Parts: sequence; C-alpha cells; structure tokens
Amino acid sequence: MDAASPPAPHIDRRSAPTPMMAQYLAIKEQAGDALLFYRMGDFYELFFDDAVKAAGALDITLTKRGKHLGDDIPMCGVPWHSHESYLARLIKAGFKVAICEQTEDPKEAKKRGSNAVVNRAIVRVVTPGTLTEDTLLEPGRNNFLAALAVEGDVGALAWADVSTGELYWRRTDRTAFAGDLAALAPAELAAPEAETAVAWREALGEARAATCVSDLAAPFFSARRGEERLCETFGVASIDAFGTFEPVDLSALGSLLAYIELTQVGRAPALRPPRQASADAAMTIDAATRASLEIVRSSGGGKSGSLFWAVDRTVTAPGARLLASRLSAPLTDPAAIAARHDLVSAFVDAPSLREAVRTLLKGAPDMARALSRLTLGRGGPRDLSALAQGAQNAAEAAIALSADGGAGPLGALAATLNPQTDGGRLAVLAARLDKALKVDPPLLARDGGFIAKGFDPGLDEVRSLRGEADRHVANLEAKYREATGLKGLKIKKNNVLGVFVETPPGQADALSAPPHDATFIHRQTLASAVRFTTGELADLDGRIARARDEALARELDLFATLTEEAAGCADEIAATADALAQTDVAAAAAHLAATEDHVRPTVDDSLAFDIEAGRHPVVERAVSAQGAARFVANDCRLSEDGAPLLQLVTGPNMAGKSTYLRQNALIAVAAQAGLFVPAARAHLGVADRVFSRVGASDELAKGRSTFMVEMVETAAILNQATPRSLVVLDEIGRGTSTFDGLSIAWAAIEHLHGENRCRGLFATHYHELTALSETLPRLRNVSMRVREWKGKVVFLHEVGSGPADRSYGVAVARLAGLPSGVIKRAGDILKMLEADRRAGPGVDALPLFAAAPSENAAAQQETTDRSASDLSALAAALADIDPDALSPRDALDTLYRLKQLSGDG
Repeated sequence: MDAASPPAPHIDRRSAPTPMMAQYLAIKEQAGDALLFYRMGDFYELFFDDAVKAAGALDITLTKRGKHLGDDIPMCGVPWHSHESYLARLIKAGFKVAICEQTEDPKEAKKRGSNAVVNRAIVRVVTPGTLTEDTLLEPGRNNFLAALAVEGDVGALAWADVSTGELYWRRTDRTAFAGDLAALAPAELAAPEAETAVAWREALGEARAATCVSDLAAPFFSARRGEERLCETFGVASIDAFGTFEPVDLSALGSLLAYIELTQVGRAPALRPPRQASADAAMTIDAATRASLEIVRSSGGGKSGSLFWAVDRTVTAPGARLLASRLSAPLTDPAAIAARHDLVSAFVDAPSLREAVRTLLKGAPDMARALSRLTLGRGGPRDLSALAQGAQNAAEAAIALSADGGAGPLGALAATLNPQTDGGRLAVLAARLDKALKVDPPLLARDGGFIAKGFDPGLDEVRSLRGEADRHVANLEAKYREATGLKGLKIKKNNVLGVFVETPPGQADALSAPPHDATFIHRQTLASAVRFTTGELADLDGRIARARDEALARELDLFATLTEEAAGCADEIAATADALAQTDVAAAAAHLAATEDHVRPTVDDSLAFDIEAGRHPVVERAVSAQGAARFVANDCRLSEDGAPLLQLVTGPNMAGKSTYLRQNALIAVAAQAGLFVPAARAHLGVADRVFSRVGASDELAKGRSTFMVEMVETAAILNQATPRSLVVLDEIGRGTSTFDGLSIAWAAIEHLHGENRCRGLFATHYHELTALSETLPRLRNVSMRVREWKGKVVFLHEVGSGPADRSYGVAVARLAGLPSGVIKRAGDILKMLEADRRAGPGVDALPLFAAAPSENAAAQQETTDRSASDLSALAAALADIDPDALSPRDALDTLYRLKQLSGDG
C-alpha cells in the first residue's frame, strides 16, 4: 500500500447486511407502514417488526434468520399458494400489506454471479379499500375507498369501489361529513394529514373511530393535478362532460385516483366516469340514526337482524349490493321513487315471469368484479368465462321480459339488458369468449388447459406434439417391459424428476446388471420404488417439456389478448352488470311483496304520514322464523288535514313502544328506497331526513356517559329537523334525575311541536307529559294496550288512542325474574311513593305515578291535608329515639307510636 494513501475504513462485519437483507431493507423503506410480504420461493417471508406483528395477528410461529447489527432477525412466513387467507386476517386486523414479488427468473440472476440476488419489487399494496379478490370481499357489500379533500370549512368526498369500478363524488362540510361517511361506510378513507386539516381535526377523529384512515401528504390534494389525473384516467381532453367541478371536488377525485395508482403500482382498474351524488337526492340519515334503526348492519355489526336482512330476497351478489345501497340512501324525488315502484308492480302482476327471471339470474356471475380483476392483472380464465356467462344471462332475461312486446317498465328494463346495444360489441365478445374457453376452466391462467380445442390452430398444433409425445411414452414403456421382462416396470413423471422409469425394489437389480445397465441409469431409490432414466427417455422428456411450455406460453398470450378485448368493452360490461342488478332488485322486491303481504305505498310531496296496519319488517321475520304468534299490526297517523302531527307514546316496557317507533321509521326508509312496505295501506309524504334516538349506550373512549350521548344526539335532532323530517325519540331524559329528565323531555316536545314542526313519535314514561296535548294542538296521545288478568299483566302490543294509566314497572320486573322478596318490597315502596307523590314543576295535579286504586287517592288526600304540626311531632318523636337503648319489645311499641303520629294508625 502507498504510504500516502489513506488507511482503509474499518468494516464492522456484524452491521454489514447480506445482499438479500440489503435488498429487503431498501424495499421495506418503500413499503412504509405496510407489512412487507417478501417473496422467497414458495413463501412470503416477513422480517423484523413486521414478523413480530404478523406472527401475533396470525398466530403463527415466529422464528429467526441470521443477524443484523449483532441481533437475531425475527422472521415468519406464509405459503405463497394460500396467502390470501392470511391476507384477509391481516386486513381485518387493520394492517396494510405490500406484496413484493420476484421480477426475474432466478436463472437470469445466476448469470450475474453465484451470490447475485434475484430482482424483486413491490407489485401491489393491499389495503382495506383496494381489495378485489372474492376471497377477501363480501359478495353482497360494496367495498368503498373514499378520499376527503378540504378547503377551510368546505370539503368534498370522492369514493370508488375498486372491485366494481363505481366512482362518485359529493360536496360536504364539517357538519354533514359524519352523516355522509356513515351513509357510505367506506372500508378506508384517504384524508389530509392532521396539520393540513386543522379545522377538520375533530371530524377526522370521529372518522378514525369508524373506519381505517390513511393520511396523505398535501401534494396528493392538488386540484390542478386532480384535473390532469381525471383526463388521463378517462382519456379525455376536458372534464366538462363529467359535470361542473369546484377545486375541492378535483382535489378529492385526484387524491382518490392517486391513492389507487399508488396501491396498485401503476395498474389501473376499469373505473367508470365520475358521477356526482347530490345531497338533496337522498334522505339524510345520520350515524346515530343508522345505528338505532339497524338499516344495513345490526348492532352486532352483521347483516342478520338488520332491515337489509329482513327484506333481501336478491339472488345475485350485485343485486344485494344495489339493494343495500338503496336502503342506505333512500330517494327524495317522488317521481324517481314511483319509477322504482312501477317496476316492482310490474313484476308483482306477472308472477310466472318474475320467477322465471329470478331462476335465470341465479346463474348470473358478478361481471363487474370479474372485469376489475382482469384489468388489474389478478383475473383468471373463470373471470373471462363470467363475462360470457353474464352476457348470456342478460340476453335471456331480455328475451323473457320482451315477451309482451316490450311495453311498459319491463320492456324498458329489457332494453337495458340487451347486450346487442352499442354496436353489439359485448355480444361479439361473449361469443368469442364462449368459443375460446373450455367449460369450467381453471381459476389461474398459469395452470393452463383453459383454451378450447379448435379456437387457435397454433395451440392445437403444439398440443398435438405433446399428445404424440404421450403416445411415444406409452410405446416406450411397452418396449422396455418386453426388453427386460419386468411386468412391474412403468414410466411416470413428476415436477422434480420429469419423466422416469420406475420399478418395485425387488426388480431393480435386473436393470442395474448387464446387459440392461448400459441402457438404464439410476436416478433415485425410495422405500417403495427405484427410479431410472435412459438417453432416449431424457430426449423424450425434453420434447414433452418444450411442448408443455410452448402450449402454456401460447395460452397465456391468448389470455392476455382476450383480457384486452374485454377491457375494450368495459362500458358495455358495466352497463349490463348494472341492468342485471336492477332486474334482480326489482324482481326480489316483488317476490318479497307477494310472499310477505307488502303493499305499494303512495309517496308524494305532501306532509302525509298515514300507515294502516303497519308491521316491523325485522321483528316480523324473526317472529315468523321462530314459528311464534303472528305479529300485531298497528296504525300510525302523523298528519291531519295536511299538517304534521306528533304522537306521544306511553305505556310499560315490554309492551312494544320501541318496536312501534322503529317500524314506522323503517317503513319510511323502505318506501323511499323503492320497496313495497309491510302494511295494509301507506300514504307517505317524502321525508328529507329521518332521525331516530332509540336505545342507550355510552362512549367511554370519548368521555361521554350514556346521558351525554343521549343529549348530544337529541341536540342534533332538535337543531336539524325540518317540517319535512320524520323524528323518532324514545325515553328522552331518563338518564338523569326525575325532574331534570321531565323538564328536558317537556321542552323537547315543545320545540319539536313549535320550532321543528315535524312529524314525529315521542315515547316516554313521564305520564305528566300527556297533559301537553291540552295546550299543543298537534300533539296526540297514544298508548300501548295492557290487560290485567288473574293478577298478571298481559301486553297486547296494540296501540290505542289516549295515554297509559300507569307504567307497570313492577310487573315487568316480576316477568324478568327478580326475587319475590324484591318484588314485594318494590310494590310496598311504590304504594308509599304514590301516597306521597308531589306535583311536577309547573304542573297542577299531575302525579309522577298514575293513581290506579281508589285507596291510593284517599291516602294522597290525607297526606295533602296533613298539618305542619303533625309533621313536626313526628320529627320530634324520631329525634328522641335511641335505637341502641331499645329492647325488642320497646322497638315494637315505638313503631306503633310512630305509625299513630303519622296518621296511619
């Protein structure tokens, strides 16, 4: 070494990563907060903290591999061929996963040296909002990815279902945002980082509690770049054809498209042009009301027990998604609602046609999701087959619906189903796919064997060579048996050895000895067999492998061509998929109406709310499933002479108040969603909003007690309800002291009546409130009917006019199984309280508890007439008592004396 040269730097071999680990660390930096699935052979491996997190979430073994900076490297892995099941669990647990694949053949890497690392790259980032695989998605539920852009107090929401291609946007603000997000229920929300959306911090905090939120940096929300992305995505020079956009709208749509591009690593799903979702076109339902009414999801988070569960009779996954979407956002335009009802009516009037169409639809695949997987490079032969099958189902349904000459709503629906529209491109594609694909093709293109014979002459030629090779193998096997005299000799093949000769162990010596040892070369010895090869067999094996590889390569080329042709028909496929879903929903709604005795409601611009013999759809289905007694129907009239009414509903618990309240709100939702309703007759004026405050729960994580949650939700209702709204309130004020609660409930009723002037149902145990009907002209008293028989209380579940006479709380406690001693003591205390009841604030002679027995009324009068001196004497006598000095006999005498002083002697 030259003396003038600087000394060589010291290298700490412990800290120098191996080439593979250096590659991993570089790729992991690109993955950010996502877990990295690093492909190594037949496994996806995870290292360091990713391994620790994944092993815990998946309950798999955590091992180690090598060292880094002197420490063991934690490692775990999942099989490549079954990784989707693990992905599903990780996504459900709230993780994102970056998929890192080998991007070159290992043979190419070896050309760079024996220690060269195979090139790898992230090919996709899997997040909750970007799933496309059927194994990771719910068939009957949209999987929306949303993006929020903000400018001061104004915001815009854009959302897409990557698995179906739907794309929407709407304007929002901090007040409406929570309700918009609840209606959408996205799997993931891309939002500005906290420091760039300070004014929205609270709203975004609420969003984080409801969904997975991914923070994006400010450059994602450039309006100018958003416009460019829209033009690039849809191949247009101007976005004017898509609507009128404000900068904040472009920011939301642009950030959404950018996030999709980021997670799909350059691949673009078949998105449809954006459509604006007008806030005025749909009924507003806030998050609390959705939870209370359990419209699409029950309180437990599942479908069972929800309105959707009760009315869903669809037979396809797209139909179920469309029905859920309509229930989540009921219409407010009477004409649009009537158009949906017309289509349902047409199917109701044609039962044979309806069932024939439903039978056809049962075989209809999910065309939209199949197309999305194909365009993202995750599809397979079955997805191509699904497009052909879907087009055929649509054509057959169109023919059936056109049987009456194509008139009326069914004829119009048939026109949308006909795949011959738009130049017949879909029909041509379907015919080509039907000719190209074998029946029941494999799931994955790499498995081969999915192209039908006769479709491609080149492929047929290659396959014939492979067929000749197979015949040659059979001939060679017969030749070797004859030459050796070994009847147990067979020629087999596997993926490791290729083609080989196999004999039982007892016959192997004959092939290893002259003269056969010159022909047969030993390859492998097993406990049950010995394997050999020959020069002739090796040559044949090479020809078979080349034929197989050539055939697979040709099939993959054809698959790519067919996929490209399908992508070229994306608009027609999307339109046909939509038409199939609409047909399914209409036929399903008609089937529900016919089998469950639902009727067409009259929905108009009035303020009417007149339901005759209404029923709760969810409870009725549950009762029917249990084989219990028939559901008790009830009328509900919340309008009179064109003016809205409030109903004050009283009666005991267990009598059905909450059921009555919810059923009428659900009937309004179902009617405006376009369904028939469970009633004998229904006339409803369109409701712009539905509010429901039924039930109680706390939000401890937010520092809110049950009563605080109740007051927050009540405040939202009183501040937002309009004369066109429907309000359902249950037991307001029960979470605090009696007089506080009574006062709040009283004031709330007056506000609903005088300020909001809306249609509403208000259930309460405060019987004092029933007197308000004397001063509030649009307030009506109704109550749940109860009958006492042989000392027991029977709940009739009927609603009648007038207030309830008492609460029957002790009777309900007895039904609940409280100990008999507690029940007896409660009854005694109740009698004492009824005898000593006082008037409520500002109310003359309104008892806190209804007086039923006449002796209680007499006791009340005696208590009222009691003089101050009597009370003073009683107090003095009590003060003179020394309990510790009393014998049992003295205590009994004292008790009789006190009773005499109290006037009860």
